[in-house]
Amino acid sequence: MDPITLVAAVGGGVILLTGIILTIVRLYRQVDQGKVLIVNTLKHEPLVTFSGAVVFPIINRAEVMDISLKTVEIDRRGKEGLICQDNIRADIKVTFFVRVNKTREDVLKVAQSIGCVRASDQETLEKLFEAKFSEALKTVGKNFNFVDLYTKRAEIKDNVVEVIGRDLNGYMLEDCAIDYLEQTPVEMLDKDNILDAEGIRKITKLTTEQNIVTNELKQTERQAVTKRNVEADQSIFELERQREEAAAKQKRAIESVQAEESAEAERVKQEQYSKAQLARIKAEQEILVQEQNKTRDIEVAQKHREREVSVEAENVERARSLAAIGRERETELERIAKERALEEQKKDIADVVRARIAVEKTVAQEEERIKDLRVESDALRKKQALIITAEGQAQEKTVKDVNAAKANSEMAVYMAKEKLTLAEADLEAADKTAKAKTRLAEGIQAEAAATGLAGIRVKEADAAATEKLGMAQVRVQEAEAGVIEKQGHAQAQAVREKLLAEAAGEQEKGLARARVQEAEAVAIQKRGEAEAIATKEKQLAEAAAIQEKLLAEARGLAEKAASMKLMDGVGREHEEFRLRLGKERDVELETIRVRKDIAQAQAEVLAKAFANSKFNIVGGDGEFFERFVKAVSFGTAVDGALDHSESLKKALGGYVNGEKDLPADLKEILSKPGLSNDAQNLAVAALLHRMTPSATDATAASLKALLGSDGKAASADKQG
Repeated sequence: MDPITLVAAVGGGVILLTGIILTIVRLYRQVDQGKVLIVNTLKHEPLVTFSGAVVFPIINRAEVMDISLKTVEIDRRGKEGLICQDNIRADIKVTFFVRVNKTREDVLKVAQSIGCVRASDQETLEKLFEAKFSEALKTVGKNFNFVDLYTKRAEIKDNVVEVIGRDLNGYMLEDCAIDYLEQTPVEMLDKDNILDAEGIRKITKLTTEQNIVTNELKQTERQAVTKRNVEADQSIFELERQREEAAAKQKRAIESVQAEESAEAERVKQEQYSKAQLARIKAEQEILVQEQNKTRDIEVAQKHREREVSVEAENVERARSLAAIGRERETELERIAKERALEEQKKDIADVVRARIAVEKTVAQEEERIKDLRVESDALRKKQALIITAEGQAQEKTVKDVNAAKANSEMAVYMAKEKLTLAEADLEAADKTAKAKTRLAEGIQAEAAATGLAGIRVKEADAAATEKLGMAQVRVQEAEAGVIEKQGHAQAQAVREKLLAEAAGEQEKGLARARVQEAEAVAIQKRGEAEAIATKEKQLAEAAAIQEKLLAEARGLAEKAASMKLMDGVGREHEEFRLRLGKERDVELETIRVRKDIAQAQAEVLAKAFANSKFNIVGGDGEFFERFVKAVSFGTAVDGALDHSESLKKALGGYVNGEKDLPADLKEILSKPGLSNDAQNLAVAALLHRMTPSATDATAASLKALLGSDGKAASADKQG
């Protein structure tokens, strides 16, 4: 054989051997521990291996069976519980450990009878062995009493394994364990079942006997313990009683001595304290009265100085303003005269002037709106003044209520201070009102300078009247404050003497109340001062706003005057007429307002005067009023005569008291025959004459005819 052939043969053999080895390695199938491989070959019996084998596809079929240890649980509870030898039913749970026996014959037996897949299924195993295991458990349990199930567990387990047997058709029972064991509750037993009825009887008997024994033991223990506790408590109570008696005796003796000493010390202390308090109260009251008098004198003097300085400054300012207004008026008149001479040469710009007149018409409308706004501002300012007055009255009432709770002396002092404060506030308000009126008059005078300054004198008179009215009010309030102050001094003196007399009995109570009320008074005084400051700042802000507004109006008037220089004679005359008409309207409105204020003040005075008066309203002309006045005068004279004349009282006492009837007596006298016809005719004629003026025309004619006939009849009677 040549070398090439030899090499080829060796190479082919190596390749073939390698292929065979790779095929065997690829087709070799191993199994894990606890499992077995069953290979169906072409032989009569299958191959069983516990390690591995070569499995050829198509030719062989391989199956794996799980031969590891498995558990089967048997749980019997309730009515399915285990019946013992004493017919007591028990709830029991037993776990059985089974596996396939590791032999070729047992593996083939299990595989042929159950199958490899089902042999490893837990549910299949439970179905296969549950009945057999339950039967063995019942058989063994019936041989033991219920108590033996607890005491003989090992024997019971061995008996169960023995009854079941080790060999189970290829499976092998390794062991069993009792996992749960308990008596079945009585309520779960069937009383109609013979065995359950016997078990219920035994359970009831045993539990009743045990409960009786247990209760006897508990009661015996309780009796012994209670008896011993009572004996011990009696001994302790007796010892404690003896100790408390001794302590009480000692405590009473000590408290008696201490009370006597404390009472004596307290009495001496109260006497000394009362004397000291009386002396201190008297000294404090004297010092307080002196300080208040000094403070009041200083404040009054300061207010007088401030008022004099303010009045003098206002007089100087008014004189300066009037002089400035006079100079401005003369200058303005000269300027107007010059402009009139120049306006005669500017007739050719009438169209332009007409256009400007239209513009000025718009300006006039805006001025009217400004005036309306001014009227609204005045009304709003009056409203705010009324609100502030109402708030001041409310605060005054609050202060009075607080001071009423204090001592009468402090009340009088605080009321005097309150009146002084109100007088000062009214004085400041009157001064500011006078200043505002003066400035308003100055602005109106400056505005009306172009038209002859028609309303200047009226405004000056109004400002002077307002100032005089404010000064008069201030003087009245100062007089009232002086009277109140004097009354307060008198009341304070009387109250101080009364308080000194009552201080001995109410010293502690009075001091406490005084401190509380002093704190309240201080708080109220601070609040009043804060409100006064806020009101003052508000009024200053309003005054500043009014000043700015007047300055703006003055600037507008100056611009307007500059624009008026460019007008011709016709336009200027028209503008002067419009301004004059507006000023006259303002003067009339201001006059009406002043009259309204005067009438309102008079009405308030009359309202206070007639508050408690009684009126009878009648009507008629002047003659009726004269007759009414005469009748009232006559009635008053008659009443006075009756009140001051004893003779008239005696003569007319019966008629005045109602005991006699005057009309009936007169009728009786007139109807008596003894009365002469002349007297009767005279009385009738007088009555007819009195009725004639107030009668109608027809009635008057009838009355005159009747008088004539009466006169003729009377003459005939006389002649006859």
